[in-house]
Amino acid sequence: MTLRQVARSALRVLTALVAVAAALFAGLYSMTHCGPRNPKRVAKAANPEEMRQLRDRLAAHVQVLAGDIGERNVFRPAAYRRAADYITHAFRSAGYDVDRLCYEADRVMCANLTATRRGSTSSNQVVVVGAHYDSALSCPGANDNASAVAALLELARKFARENPARTLRFVAFANEEPPFFLTDKMGSRVYAAACRQRGDDVRAMISLETMGCYNDAKGSQRYPPPFSFFYPDRGNFIAFVGNLASRSLISRAACVFRSNSDFPLETVATFACVPGVNWSDHDSFWQEGWRAFMVTDTAPYRYPHYHETTDTPDKVNYDALARVTAGIEAVVRELANGTD
Repeated sequence: MTLRQVARSALRVLTALVAVAAALFAGLYSMTHCGPRNPKRVAKAANPEEMRQLRDRLAAHVQVLAGDIGERNVFRPAAYRRAADYITHAFRSAGYDVDRLCYEADRVMCANLTATRRGSTSSNQVVVVGAHYDSALSCPGANDNASAVAALLELARKFARENPARTLRFVAFANEEPPFFLTDKMGSRVYAAACRQRGDDVRAMISLETMGCYNDAKGSQRYPPPFSFFYPDRGNFIAFVGNLASRSLISRAACVFRSNSDFPLETVATFACVPGVNWSDHDSFWQEGWRAFMVTDTAPYRYPHYHETTDTPDKVNYDALARVTAGIEAVVRELANGTD
């Protein structure tokens, strides 16, 4: 190899390293700059009685799913059906017809459950709010993911009598947990593929995932490197997590949340390969090219009972979950009536 060839090879390597560094910087910048921390509008004061009622309803949902029913997945099909029936009943009680997208996984018939509020002026444009209702093997799944299903049911109830411009779909997904995680048998993967096949115009997707653990103690929050340099070490916040393609959506959602709630919020818009960033149903919508983000308490990076037999209803912070759900309500309303 000549000296000139060596120089050209070194230049290519240097160029590649610079490109990687630039991409990493862009990702870190996006992580820390999604949505203003000091919005112009002042957060609205919550009605104490309404928040108390919301807290009680959320707790009741979690108790049924994780306490009365418990572990619910294809390995316990009877419990899985009970959970699906409970969700269906809750949707119908709020005034919805329920669409069931059924498919077979591990010789068990599974169902994605959808409650739809049709849009008034832009009904062809769709906003999806989803949460998986299965639990991990041998796990009652109170925080993961009955907490998020409870929020989903309460959001659906809240919007049942509203007239959004866009169509709202509230979806309870099957089979998010292993052994179906990130496979074609994952419920949200089946659902997103069906949306694409129909030609749906999905403008945004919000994945509700493990939303009930909060801790003010120093050192209660962990992260994959190098996130610890950018985020607090107290696990007292909710996080909006997405890929770089969804950063404008996250920024908009963060602004709305912070304008309507004083609950601590952190945002992440970075590479999907970072451990944890794609760990829920939003990934299925990324696969179809749609913008989506996850709402989470960061799950295993904070919650000591993650995928354990101890993930029981008493571990969920229902007061905090109610405040988060109320903030998400404002985000859903904004996206359902948006123009972009």
